[in-house]
Amino acid sequence: MGRWNVTNVPGFILMGLTDSAVAKLILSMLFLLIYLITLLGNAGMILIIHLDPQLHTPMYFFLTHLSFLDLSYSSVITPKTLQNLLTYTKSISFLGCFTQMYFFIVSVATECYLLSSMAYDRYVAICNPLHYPVIMSTRLCCALLAGSYVIGFFDSTVVVVLMSRLDFCKSNVIQHFFCDTSPFLALSCSDTSEVELFILICAGSNLILSLIIISGSYLSILSTILKINSTAGKKKAFSTCASHLLGVTIFYSSMIFSYLKPKTSHSLGRDQVASVFYTIVIPMLNPLIYSLRNKEVKKAALRVLQNRRGF
Repeated sequence: MGRWNVTNVPGFILMGLTDSAVAKLILSMLFLLIYLITLLGNAGMILIIHLDPQLHTPMYFFLTHLSFLDLSYSSVITPKTLQNLLTYTKSISFLGCFTQMYFFIVSVATECYLLSSMAYDRYVAICNPLHYPVIMSTRLCCALLAGSYVIGFFDSTVVVVLMSRLDFCKSNVIQHFFCDTSPFLALSCSDTSEVELFILICAGSNLILSLIIISGSYLSILSTILKINSTAGKKKAFSTCASHLLGVTIFYSSMIFSYLKPKTSHSLGRDQVASVFYTIVIPMLNPLIYSLRNKEVKKAALRVLQNRRGF
């Protein structure tokens, strides 16, 4: 079979998750329900934070953008997955595939550093409460947010440009339900070692650097909490970062399982299950974690509802 690239073949075929009609119907109903909860949860979180002045703090500033990112990469993946499950059309154009890949990488890479910024915010709030308003200024918050997005867009742009230059001579069938990097590279007959090395460096450095910041922040937080004499004080200090810690644990464990492992240990079934978890399920869980475990968000939601009724 001759070589071809993105300029002379119409697109790819996404094999999806299953060929069973019954399984497709069940998965489509489940994914649609999850997606609707994701839309309502994240959009609701953004709206509540925007409408309630008491939540106009650095912590909720970052949480607004976390909800935006979850909403973004869920919307990049889930609608196409639902289309593939509900119809016989499994094709995706080259432009559609690279667009999906591009914004997925942007969202995930940005979220890594956004979670790091949130951990640093919790560190300052607990370990330096008197200096918190000065340290976590609007300028610093905007700089941390801008830096997160710049890194995300840079990594994604370089990865997608490198992959778009590859030649293919095997097949245009992607053994996955979305355009992820690993199954895409498996189709190439070019030497992909440089691209794989760059992806490994980017993904590894993003995960490791952000984990170092998060780990350092929480070690300092733990040290400070242990020095608090009262049990009520310890409980209150821990409760301010419990939601973030749970969200971080879920996000990073799924990312590390999916990407930072030897190539020989990849399994199509396990990788797809992990991919479903971090692309479809986690965006739904985050607003639930940050709202159900957060008294301030619950009170803010009640205030917003009361104000709407009063108006």
